Amino acid sequence: MSIPANLPLRNDLAGEEPYGAPQLDVPVCLNVNENPYAPSQAVVDSIVERVRAVAPTLNRYPDREHMELRAALATYLKKESGVDLEPEQVWAANGSNEIMLQIFQAFGGPGRTALGFAPTYSMYPEYARDTFTAWKTIARKPEPGFELDVDAAVKAIADVKPSIVLITSPNNPTGTPATIDDIEALLEACEKADVAGAPKGAHPLLVVDEAYTEFRRPGEPSATTLIAGHDNLAVSRTMSKAFAYAGARLGYIAANTGVIDSLRIVRMPYHLSAVTQAVALAALDHTDEQLAQVGHLRDIRDGLVDWFRKQTYKGTPLEVADTDSNFVYFGVFDDREFIFDELLKRGVLIRDVGPDGWLRVCMGTDDEIETFKSAFLEVLRLAEQR
Repeated sequence: MSIPANLPLRNDLAGEEPYGAPQLDVPVCLNVNENPYAPSQAVVDSIVERVRAVAPTLNRYPDREHMELRAALATYLKKESGVDLEPEQVWAANGSNEIMLQIFQAFGGPGRTALGFAPTYSMYPEYARDTFTAWKTIARKPEPGFELDVDAAVKAIADVKPSIVLITSPNNPTGTPATIDDIEALLEACEKADVAGAPKGAHPLLVVDEAYTEFRRPGEPSATTLIAGHDNLAVSRTMSKAFAYAGARLGYIAANTGVIDSLRIVRMPYHLSAVTQAVALAALDHTDEQLAQVGHLRDIRDGLVDWFRKQTYKGTPLEVADTDSNFVYFGVFDDREFIFDELLKRGVLIRDVGPDGWLRVCMGTDDEIETFKSAFLEVLRLAEQR
């Protein structure tokens, strides 16, 4: 990437690189946590029907409040998490990335701070940078668990006085879940804390990023079940992962109406196209088909965790983080770049992200996972001989 010196790029962006995982044409792509199973023919047919219906109206702007879609998302949350929400308590955008940016636009800004728990999703500091919000993190508990250190988190909320507290559950890149008790402890801390740079009486907004929550273990409640009693809680979701809809770019958030109305202030006019709304509604017409492979992907994940824990590297068993997501975080390697590069030479793309020495692989089809295992064992032996 080259930006000429005669362009007035913001000073704080000089030297920055665009965010993004590698997009390479390889036989086995296991690096961006997609659902490997394509939409069913019934869903494809529904997409065609929905888009055909709106096509003659594309000379007009779409419903900027996307009320039909918000109602459909509320219906889905009732089915998936057992939570009763009004359509006005749900808001959608072009992927959960746009949702997060709107949160930072509405609640961050100069003189404000967002607080996260490292290691965590690498886009969060970029949302902060783009909105001139300070970004601070406190460490999770030591590897390989990477659990939230609740006591340290509660203390940090009181000390930092952030406007946004952001926790990912299951966490990215580690897959570690936060319990509902953890979330309630953070909520209590937020409701007692002040916010630096905000009017008196304001309390931090707790944002729970549940991008991978459909992969959580059965019986574990979603943070959406806490919305009714907390005005300062927002729960972000996406259709990109379990819903097998990464190409559709549809994220959404559930919260009380005060949060939603705050996001409506900063959203761009007509930010969600008529085609995007139609495509999302088509998938929500067929939630069972879209989520049909989630249970199987959980089984693959749990089997891969067990398999990793039977492997050794230089005489030491591999460390594997417990995961409720659709990926597995494993290590620790003294040269993870070698492992990554050698796998890539064999047509397998994974991700080298987070703390040094750790790697992440997302779930693929049965054949893709078997290809990964074979390639990994070959590469592991090479690495031990170096």
